Amino acid sequence: MIHSTLPRTARRTRARRASRILLALAAMAALLGVDVPDAAARPPLGVTAQALPGATVNRVGALFAGGQEGGHFCTAAVVHSEDGDVIATAAHCLENPGTILFAPGYRDGRAPYGFWKLTGAHVARGWTDGQDPDDDIAFVTVAPVDGDGPAGAVEDLVGGFPVAAEQPDDAKATVIGYPRTLEAPLRCANATSLLSGTQRRIDCPDLTGGTSGSPWLVNGALAGVLGGYEGGGSVPEISYSAVLGDRALELYEEARS
Repeated sequence: MIHSTLPRTARRTRARRASRILLALAAMAALLGVDVPDAAARPPLGVTAQALPGATVNRVGALFAGGQEGGHFCTAAVVHSEDGDVIATAAHCLENPGTILFAPGYRDGRAPYGFWKLTGAHVARGWTDGQDPDDDIAFVTVAPVDGDGPAGAVEDLVGGFPVAAEQPDDAKATVIGYPRTLEAPLRCANATSLLSGTQRRIDCPDLTGGTSGSPWLVNGALAGVLGGYEGGGSVPEISYSAVLGDRALELYEEARS
């Protein structure tokens, strides 16, 4: 074992300095409303675990078929927009958009930020005409359900992720989503790889049915959603996302403006 050669006074000085840095980071995080990164509290890469409540997770929500009693079947996330009313999900989650409700931050039977109805869907023609897996992404506007939850825009309540294309082939992504069988979201982070020039892959276990539409976050920005090839994956250990390209960005610009 290698022993420290620092004098005891120097070690105490360094310890106090490190403590002050940690306190400063915590204070800054409190002011900004974000979480201090805590490696010990996060599972290792490639391990799926329950996502703890927090600013990031609250922007992700479950999609319900006609209300809470209908059960959740897909996942979506709030993205930044001028009016604060846009969410992103997989296009294949929108077969019946008029009956779908979005519940950000949903957990254990509670919707702390209310339910939101879908008011407009922006989907590429490649999906609507032929269900092209490269176009399996949608940007949707939402509004509060009458008499349910707080008024205003959903982004005002939980914040919204920026949208970022042109990510490196091996970008590390964090996926947050709601399996149908669970009442709380799961989280997994891992390096990604390209299945093709238009499809991205991640190895994360237990991302079962219901996680379609889950955001793929790279450095805090939405770089895709779970979907695309094989509808997002035919086995729970491997998931896919269409690469965020020009068509997706055009849809996002339409929705956000």
